[in-house]
Amino acid sequence: MDERAFKTLTDFLGRIPAIKKPIATGADSEGFWWIKFCIDINHDLAWSTVQELGCVVNYISLNERLPTIFYPVSPAPYLNGGPADFLSWIIETKDKDFKPGTLMKWLEGRLSQPVDDLEQWNNED
Repeated sequence: MDERAFKTLTDFLGRIPAIKKPIATGADSEGFWWIKFCIDINHDLAWSTVQELGCVVNYISLNERLPTIFYPVSPAPYLNGGPADFLSWIIETKDKDFKPGTLMKWLEGRLSQPVDDLEQWNNED
């Protein structure tokens, strides 16, 4: 899977408040893909971004789950540093037939519209 397969998804994710660029992508030889990015933990909408992505990617509904997971990853903090610099987030697929562009369509249909309009995001704690 080449970079073009990820372009619509990385472009879309890059517009979401608090997501920092660059956004890394990859796939294994079996066609299972992943995308990795950082979230600006000091951004007012950081936790809203985590919550929204977690909802759509991990748990869209009891009966309608996507074959994807969203989770944090980090190297050992005691060797590297804190979350502002070393906490990353991964979205990966568990179904090689589920394409990055399909995930982008699910996100686009369920996140605030337009996704980069801060006024559309709920900023309540």
